[in-house]
Amino acid sequence: MIILVNAFAILSLALYAWGKITPVAFILNSVLWMTIMVSVWFILPLVIYRRTQTFKHRFTMHFYDNDFTLEYTKGRRNWAYSSLKFFKETPRFFHLYFDERSFLLVPKDGFKNYDDIHSLRALLKSKVG
Repeated sequence: MIILVNAFAILSLALYAWGKITPVAFILNSVLWMTIMVSVWFILPLVIYRRTQTFKHRFTMHFYDNDFTLEYTKGRRNWAYSSLKFFKETPRFFHLYFDERSFLLVPKDGFKNYDDIHSLRALLKSKVG
C-alpha cells in the first residue's frame, strides 16, 4: 500500500514536470499524499496503541543460552530459539519472527547498555536461522 501511494506521488510529480497536469492538481495530489502518510505513520499507530490493552502491559524478557522468556503481570512464556525462523535488527528494535506474520519486538531502549545489545545480537546470530 505504501509503495503504491509513493508511486502515485512520484507519478504526479513527473506529470507536473512534463506539463501534463495543472499546478492545482499537483498540489491536491501532494496534500492527499501527505494526509495518507501522516495517517499511516502517526495517527493509526496512536489510535491502535491507545485502544489495545496488550500494548499497555509492562514486560520483561530474559535471554538464555537455550531459550528466551517473556514475563508480564499475568504470566510468562518460554520459547526455544529453534522456534524462530529469522530475526531483523532496526535502529530501535530487534524483530524476532516465528513466521512471516508472527513476531515479537524487543525494544533496544530496555537494555542497560550497548554491551548488552551487542551480546543479544551475537546470541541471536548464533542461535537463529
